[in-house]
Amino acid sequence: MAYFIYLITGLIAGIVGGLLGTGGCALMMPVIRFGFHFDPAIAVGTTLTAVVFTAASGAYQHIKMKNVDKHTAWMIAVCGVLGVIIGSVVFDQVKNYGKVIDLILGIAFFGVFLRMVSERFSSKESEIYPENRFSGKKTTKGIFGSCVGFLTGIIGLGGGYALVPFFIFLKMPLKLAIGTSMASFVWIAFVGAMFKIYQGVANIPVAIFMGIGAFVGAMYGAKLVARVHPNALKSLFSLLFLYVSLKYIFIYFGISI
Repeated sequence: MAYFIYLITGLIAGIVGGLLGTGGCALMMPVIRFGFHFDPAIAVGTTLTAVVFTAASGAYQHIKMKNVDKHTAWMIAVCGVLGVIIGSVVFDQVKNYGKVIDLILGIAFFGVFLRMVSERFSSKESEIYPENRFSGKKTTKGIFGSCVGFLTGIIGLGGGYALVPFFIFLKMPLKLAIGTSMASFVWIAFVGAMFKIYQGVANIPVAIFMGIGAFVGAMYGAKLVARVHPNALKSLFSLLFLYVSLKYIFIYFGISI
């Protein structure tokens, strides 16, 4: 029965992740951390392993729909892989400090909350995408990709929560920002997951069940981007992520909410 719940969790996370560009991590991690009482480090490793399925599925769909800026995706991917290797090495040193991991995740989820709020009230995106718009920002993209990879290696949270607003800041249309985020992050997630498995902090059966559900869900979520305006969902999930953020932070101080 538990594995069926993992499957459904992955399915829902995949749909929402593909629609909002978060990759599904932001939903799967709190469920297994608080719903199934996973150790913080195991929750990080398991979720990152599962999200490889989501990212791969979402990236494939967005590439088919031509929602990906390939040059930007490769730049972020290469630099992000370097970052996730370094972050994974750092994670290996702190993986036994569960409360510290919870505190870091609480801060990260608060960032996700802020992203949802800011996007909910942001101005309309540009409908025109000049092909060479980002050609002069290689250094900026490379540095940011490395930072996202580094944080992914430590907290296992999908890069979509950071990459999508970054691309929007660079004036990339929302659909393209989500697709490019998914296409670039799949490589970061894969390398990060390999490290987590090697470090012994990934529950592989759980990751597979959630990953299969997320794989299917992400395909539908990616298709919904073209049909559904995500602002209503962002309003709802911003409140959810605020609660999750506070729950993680309060746990660090020994308070349960």
